[in-house]
Amino acid sequence: MRVLGIDCGSERTGYGVIDSDGLDHHLVAAGVIRTNTRWPFEKRLAEIAEGLRALIREHAPEAGAVENIFYSANVKTALKLAHVRGVALLAIAEAGIGLGEYSPLEVKISVVGYGRAEKSQVKRMVASLLRLGEPIQSEDAADALAVALCFATREAANLRLAGAGRSL
Repeated sequence: MRVLGIDCGSERTGYGVIDSDGLDHHLVAAGVIRTNTRWPFEKRLAEIAEGLRALIREHAPEAGAVENIFYSANVKTALKLAHVRGVALLAIAEAGIGLGEYSPLEVKISVVGYGRAEKSQVKRMVASLLRLGEPIQSEDAADALAVALCFATREAANLRLAGAGRSL
């Protein structure tokens, strides 16, 4: 299954595309959609939306995965993140592909095995799971790949459980 993971941000939105059967994972693409911080916010949202649509057209994922919004001490930042997340959900819905939404805790447990893992630990485990020589440089891209890996492993586990239930 091909999965697009998205790490939402109004300045930098990370993305990661993987191919996975739930156990064996391969990197297809990773990077960041950058916006100009001097642009009006609505223009930045439009730029992120077009970037995500282009990625979906280019890589044809079967599913998209996005982190849920987590509590932030800065309400203004949380609201901006919510807007970007809405743009990501819209791009996924427009493409008609599956959607997975996970809390940061779920992503870290899925990838690292520990819900309070540091960003450096997530980067190292993403590199290990994808058999990369070294970690992805961008934290935003690494986080997006972690979200994609979370989706792939959970989806595969759900399919195995469904199959086991039928054989009983």
